[in-house]
Amino acid sequence: QVQLVESGGGLVQAGGSLRLSCAASGIIFSINAMGWYRQAPGKQRELVATITDGGSTNYADSVKGRFTISRDNAKNTVYLQMNSLKPEDTAVYYCNAHMRIYFGVGPYDYWGQGTQVAVSS
Repeated sequence: QVQLVESGGGLVQAGGSLRLSCAASGIIFSINAMGWYRQAPGKQRELVATITDGGSTNYADSVKGRFTISRDNAKNTVYLQMNSLKPEDTAVYYCNAHMRIYFGVGPYDYWGQGTQVAVSS
């Protein structure tokens, strides 16, 4: 059974920083892209940032220059460093991994349970 476990969310004042972590565990053959998505109340889930196994990154325009995504392939872990946080960054943040759990099957998307980030003004 594959699990994605997130940590690092919390409450922070505007202008502050948080670092999210997400570790994938279980039977994993390979992980292609990993990423972070977020969903604010009453809104659809949106992409925040993704990173490939080769280290190529992609960011939503709203977080460029403030957030940095990175990963440790040896630990199957992805990180999101969030600086200069704004109240509009308040959302539940979800980890995503696009991966194969067996050779020749997939890859499929797997999701974490979400971690709350709240930014006060």
